[in-house]
Amino acid sequence: MIHEELSRSIIGIAMAVLNELKPGLDEKLYERALVIELRQCGHRVEAQRVFPVSYHGQVIGSLTPDLIVDDAIIVDAKVVAAFTDAHIAQMVGYLAITGLELALLLNFKNARLEWKRVVREVKRDSPPPNLQV
Repeated sequence: MIHEELSRSIIGIAMAVLNELKPGLDEKLYERALVIELRQCGHRVEAQRVFPVSYHGQVIGSLTPDLIVDDAIIVDAKVVAAFTDAHIAQMVGYLAITGLELALLLNFKNARLEWKRVVREVKRDSPPPNLQV
């Protein structure tokens, strides 16, 4: 499993945040609390890092994931009834643009934290994205 130990740490921290704040608040409140807890646990966290999006060599806009933890995992806090295909598709797009391999969707809607791992398949015999050979 990709980034198993880091994933477990993030999920545990998210559970602690949910236990303290309780369910159903605004997503940004959980996101900000996650940043505090992750940093207190020694993780590097980038919030709202902007990535340019190009098409045929021209920048057409930007993409801004909620959090990137330890330069390895995108973390997206949600307060939704259930994860949808649109949530997963968004993470697939984020992974493609950032070049990262794993995203964690965290749902703070209910008393029990829900999470979903979204993995970008990377062919190990090919160069990483945006690398010229």
